[in-house]
Amino acid sequence: MSERRVVVTGIGVLTPIGNTLEDFWKNILAGKSGIRRIQSMDTTNYDCKIAGEVVDFDPTPWFNNHKEARRADRFFQLAMAASKMAVKDSGLNPDSEDPHRVGTMVGSGIGGLSTIETQYQVLLEKHPSRVSPFLIPMMITNIASGMIAGEYGFMGPNMVIVTACATSNNNVGEAWRIIKFGDADVMVAGGAEASIRPCGLAGFGNMKALSMRNDDPERASRPFDRDRDGFVMGEGAGVVVLEELEHAKRRGAHIYCELAGYGATADAYHLTAPHPEGLGAMKCMEMALRHAKLTTTDIDYINAHATSTPVGDICETKAIKRTFGDHCKNGLLVSSTKSMTGHLLGAAGGVELAASIMAIRDQVAPPTINVENQDPDVDLDVVANTARPAKIKAALSNSFGFGGHNAAVLVKKFED
Repeated sequence: MSERRVVVTGIGVLTPIGNTLEDFWKNILAGKSGIRRIQSMDTTNYDCKIAGEVVDFDPTPWFNNHKEARRADRFFQLAMAASKMAVKDSGLNPDSEDPHRVGTMVGSGIGGLSTIETQYQVLLEKHPSRVSPFLIPMMITNIASGMIAGEYGFMGPNMVIVTACATSNNNVGEAWRIIKFGDADVMVAGGAEASIRPCGLAGFGNMKALSMRNDDPERASRPFDRDRDGFVMGEGAGVVVLEELEHAKRRGAHIYCELAGYGATADAYHLTAPHPEGLGAMKCMEMALRHAKLTTTDIDYINAHATSTPVGDICETKAIKRTFGDHCKNGLLVSSTKSMTGHLLGAAGGVELAASIMAIRDQVAPPTINVENQDPDVDLDVVANTARPAKIKAALSNSFGFGGHNAAVLVKKFED
């Protein structure tokens, strides 16, 4: 692989705790929970009645007209908005770029679930002829990436990787590879998800994967806590603009950090459960370190996948301990921002990468809230309940998905 360096020049997020990067980050540092009773659907017949919803979001301003916005599934609306935020934040002028050197990889773990549900009801209750001709382009997972490219005229590499909850990290990581190999100079990459829908809530609920703390939603997502009882669904989008360093410098771009490493592995173990010893996750983090040419002691902070499930948090803890050894007891900070946002599934990695980048920018580790009785098997410094000033030069963001997919992205403070 070439020695071309890749930097982050733009960030866009939509989350249950903020619809701008600064609001999101302010609420992260304040330890604010975005989990509440679900407002977007009737939960009367559902065991789980809580989630992290994006509120006060009007998609219309992010499209050319109301009709375009209406013909976009919610996941695509969120993806378009976050991508436009990221491009604006980067200061990139699409008209000044070679369109063949700018690409797009903005994926989703599930895609247009809302569209599938509503149009299937039309099919069953009315007639096949009444199904929307926009059903297919609205539901397919790649449509966001394709239409974001179309909005700007970006004609470089364009694709999406669908790896459940590892989706964002894989898209960001493979976009990094594309720039490293010289096939593009700029990539817009990340993920979006909008699956707080009847099928989504029923499916995850019937797996017994969700928290049932319906009467105490703000304390329901509690990674690393002894009394965690499952994850909380969330929705949103997280997108970054990645850029080859010399290209960014030529146009005077603001550089948040350098994206220095990426790891991707498989557990090859189970449909939904992680490897019990965290072997795939360990190899994934080791790969990211190797690509970045860093050692374990160079990493100051890990934004853990840590979803608040009884099994998953333990497996990731084992993976971190196997990878980092004594460094776990000598300054390594590990936190889960899912304690505040819930689990954004295919968008999780994009949003959590944003948190990791901001941690480097402001030299502060985000907290894991709701750690009231830390699980004794999670013998890590999880930055319990309160954000902490810390020297953070390099950080890892972990994402693991159903199917045994593991993806880790490594960012470090930019030094010319």
